[in-house]
Amino acid sequence: MSEMGLNGLTDRLKNSLSCNEFNNDATDINKPDFRELDLSSPVSTRPKSNGVTTSTSSSSSSSGSMSGQNGSYPNPNRFNTNHSGELSGSVDSSRRFKPGHTRSRSDSQPLIYSGRSSVNSPALNSLPTGNICPSGKILKTVIPSKSSKTDVFGSRTGNYGIGSIIRGGGVDISGAANAVKEKTYSQFTSNPEELKRIGNVNYKKGNFAEALNYYDKAIAISPGNPAYHCNRAAALMGLKRVAEAVKECEEAIRLDPSYFRAHQRLGSLLLSLGQVENARDHMCFQGHQPDQADLQKLQAVEKHIGKCTDARRVADWWSTLREADAAIASGADASPQLFACRAEALLKLHRLEDAELILSNARKSESSTVGSQSKIFGMLSEAYILFVQSQMELALGRFENALTTIERAGQIDPRSIEVSVLFNNMRLVGRARARGNDLFKSERYTEACAAYGEGLRLDSSNAVLYCNRAACWYKLRQWEKSVDDCDQALHIQPNYTKALLRRAASNTKLERWAEAVKDYEVLRKELPQDNEVAESLFLAQVALKKSRGEDVYDIKFGKEVELVSGLEHFQAAISSPGASVVHFEAASNLKCKQISPVFHTLCAKYPSMNFLKVDVDESPAIATAENVRILPTFKIYKQGSCIKEVVSPSPEVLESLVRHYTN
Repeated sequence: MSEMGLNGLTDRLKNSLSCNEFNNDATDINKPDFRELDLSSPVSTRPKSNGVTTSTSSSSSSSGSMSGQNGSYPNPNRFNTNHSGELSGSVDSSRRFKPGHTRSRSDSQPLIYSGRSSVNSPALNSLPTGNICPSGKILKTVIPSKSSKTDVFGSRTGNYGIGSIIRGGGVDISGAANAVKEKTYSQFTSNPEELKRIGNVNYKKGNFAEALNYYDKAIAISPGNPAYHCNRAAALMGLKRVAEAVKECEEAIRLDPSYFRAHQRLGSLLLSLGQVENARDHMCFQGHQPDQADLQKLQAVEKHIGKCTDARRVADWWSTLREADAAIASGADASPQLFACRAEALLKLHRLEDAELILSNARKSESSTVGSQSKIFGMLSEAYILFVQSQMELALGRFENALTTIERAGQIDPRSIEVSVLFNNMRLVGRARARGNDLFKSERYTEACAAYGEGLRLDSSNAVLYCNRAACWYKLRQWEKSVDDCDQALHIQPNYTKALLRRAASNTKLERWAEAVKDYEVLRKELPQDNEVAESLFLAQVALKKSRGEDVYDIKFGKEVELVSGLEHFQAAISSPGASVVHFEAASNLKCKQISPVFHTLCAKYPSMNFLKVDVDESPAIATAENVRILPTFKIYKQGSCIKEVVSPSPEVLESLVRHYTN
């Protein structure tokens, strides 16, 4: 073979060995000079079965001549421009030439030449023919000697020799291969159908963020393809970004108004938002049969919203809450309007904290900006959410915020009667409260009571107005009425600290020591740093003990843990009025060190009890007399006698013990 022919063949082999880094099916066969390689032996004349020629040559498929015929491979699949590829799986691949070192099949064993090959080829009785040794020229059979160079099979360096053997140390062709890779990657990233296909694969695996990234790239290249927007909507649905998903479906329908898949997907999204009528329009798109499962879900949501509306109309808040929950469970699980309905029902049922949390989540939902013209309970959805929020602000005593919020609702839906009525009521309630506050500051307590009462006539579930009127009753020395109004306020808002303080103070004036102690203990937990509350609790506890006939002599507020060092001192301490808790400890004991800060905290928290400590190393006589063997040990004493003992308690158990014997 001539040198020019060998060089040409080498170049053609390099091209045939190039592979696509990203897609095996992406071989560029659309070039004008493209020809499929038939790598069978050029000297074979026996026809191949099924149109494939079988070679009797012992030479490698990489060794040389081409058949001179174009391959009969089918054209690659063109990416469809219709919507059939929308999340339908993967693009079909056709069989094509796979690059690499392959050999033509023959009736005999394949012959692979390698100086150090472990493959044992059978001895041949015939001399080689074909392009290695042209027919008619007999060469002398010679046993091949070992090459001085390393034979590398399939490396990326040049000097192609006989068969599939590549001599090491040749010319580096990595630059050319990298250029091919860069060209292929450029083609890959500029093909929107391929980007969509990879996005679909990620979507089916649940990798919604990754799928969204590929759909975004496809849309950037071809923004007018409705299938890309519809697929992007599906990925956004998986990421719970409902508002964006709705916009993508609407864009797909704008590009192709007859695109049923986009209508179907938009219908499902609108149903999840609780927009039943809008959802039905898209699900039952003309000329198409709606999905029966989606239709049943729509009917269930519609039924529960109808029942919820009826219950709300008659102020049956338990039924309203139940039906709103049922509508959400049936499929409207992204509806901010239904969550606002739950918040309103909970607010009316005096579950203020739960209502506040649910409404906060509804307001944060991006879905609340979708479908501003949709309605619920006869008012625009966005106005209804503000309607509920204004009631929440009013219940929390934020009158100015409440009035501002209901004004915004009125601007959005000026025709709503409910919004107008609530706006007028809030304005009047705000005025009554402001007038009552001014009268209270002027010490005109009777008139202030009347002003707050006028506000309560307009809003009978306002805890702030009840608490303010209770303060007036307290100043008028009508403590029973003060307690009653505090009870009303705490019924509406159980954790209302100011109402709890006023009730405890009123009960103290009424000498209802047990009730006062109970309220002050709750306040002590809520306000652990408040010394005034701590002292009020102490005084109430002392008064309660005294009312029971217990000795309260020499009980002082603000005592610290007392260290007892002698047996006589110990006997006197545990015989003092009230209950005493004694901590038996040792400075070297780790558990004692850990529980000691808790013991000191309890001393400040329960000032009516005596807190003592005994170091058993310094006062072993006390430990022996009290039979203390395990540390830490805590004992409760009353009138010099031990009534309770615990060993190594947890902080919770220790506090429970102290609380029990304090009362």
